[in-house]
Amino acid sequence: MNQLTIDEYLVQALAEDVGNGDVTSLACIPDGRISKAKLIVKANGVIAGIDVAKRIFALVDDSLKLKIEINDGAHVKADDIAFYVEGNAQSILKAERLVLNCMQRMSGIATKTNQLVQLIKDYKSKLLDTRKTTPNFRVFEKMAVKIGGGYNHRFGLFDMILIKDNHVDFAGGISNAINAANEFLNKSGKDLQIEIEARNLDEVKEILSIGKINRILLDNFSIPDIKTAVDLIGSKFETEASGNITSQNIVDYAKCGVDFISMGALTHSYSSLDLSLKAYKD
Repeated sequence: MNQLTIDEYLVQALAEDVGNGDVTSLACIPDGRISKAKLIVKANGVIAGIDVAKRIFALVDDSLKLKIEINDGAHVKADDIAFYVEGNAQSILKAERLVLNCMQRMSGIATKTNQLVQLIKDYKSKLLDTRKTTPNFRVFEKMAVKIGGGYNHRFGLFDMILIKDNHVDFAGGISNAINAANEFLNKSGKDLQIEIEARNLDEVKEILSIGKINRILLDNFSIPDIKTAVDLIGSKFETEASGNITSQNIVDYAKCGVDFISMGALTHSYSSLDLSLKAYKD
C-alpha cells in the first residue's frame, strides 16, 4: 500500500477520535504549552508501528520532534523507552490514543508472528497471514506480520485468484473452477497467480490431473495427509497448509515440507503489547 492510502486511513482515524476538537485538552492545557512525553514499553515482545507513530505525529502537528530509541522489529522488554516526543502539549495529546492503538495492536501481531517464525526457522516453510483482519486496519496488521518476520498472503480479493471450497461448489466442481479462472485471466489480461483449495487427498489428485494452477492449499489436513499430499505434489506446484494450525503443532506441519503455512490467528487472536505514553520532565 502506498503512503497516500496509509495517510487516508490515519486522517479518518484522527477525525473519528478528535471530531470537532479535543475538548479536554482545550479546556485544561494552555495554547502553545510545550511539553515532553515518552513511550514506555510495559511488556516483553517485538515492537512494531514506530514508523506509523512518526506519521501520526506529523499529520497532527509537523512541528513535533521525535527522538527514536528503538526501531520496528526490535525485541523489547518492560521499561524500555521506544521514543521521546516534544512539542505542543495539545498536539501530543491529540495524537496519543491513535499512536497507542496502532502500536499496541501492531506490536502484539509482530510478537506473535515472531514467536511462530522462530519455531519453524529450521524448516523451509514460510509463515503467511490471511484476510482475517480488522476492517480498515488490514494494511497495518499485514505490515506488523512482516515486521515480525512473517510474509503477506494476498492483500485482498483483487491481487490473487484463490479458489476456495465455496468457489468450487458454486462453479460446479474443481475442473470448472480452474478452467474458468484461466479463461478469466486470458480475457482480462491480468497477470495473477491461481491457488486452489483441496479438502482431501482425492481433490489433490484431481487438481494434479488438471494442472493450470500455481499453488495448492491443503485445508484442515491431518499431519499424515499433509505429508502424503506434499509427496504427491512434489515440485509441480507450491503447497500451503492452513486450518487448525497452532503453536503446538506448527512444527509438525513444517516438518512435512510445505512451502507455506497460513494462520488467521496472526491477526485475529493475538494479545496487544502493553505500551504507555507518559509526560516527563528533564
